Amino acid sequence: MHQTIARITLVVPDYDQAIAFYRDSLGFELLDDLDMGGGKRWVVLRPRGARETALLIAKAEGAAQVAAIGNQTGGRVAFFLHTDDFARDHAAMLTKGVTFLEEPRHEPYGIVAVFADPFGNLWDLLQPAG
Repeated sequence: MHQTIARITLVVPDYDQAIAFYRDSLGFELLDDLDMGGGKRWVVLRPRGARETALLIAKAEGAAQVAAIGNQTGGRVAFFLHTDDFARDHAAMLTKGVTFLEEPRHEPYGIVAVFADPFGNLWDLLQPAG
């Protein structure tokens, strides 16, 4: 049996703002942007080189979803963006205005730094050890 996590929903206030950040600042590929009617869109992005897992961007509807924007994991790091070259990607992200909350650090599991997306979600940029 082979199973994968295909999509992870990320609740945001605006589709276009999310596309601009993930595509233009992080370099993700925009796989789908389909009009579903009624103001809804099917928006899927994934890191370049990724094969299976992608983000499904969902525009918040209602007070509960709006309240969850940027706090879907209660303030913990929600997403882990792996890289094969931390220095390259860290420098590129800084150039594109990505906000890092700390300086890069070396941990037993790799080189890592936490950054925030424009919606308040926390991410690790991580080059795994070994």
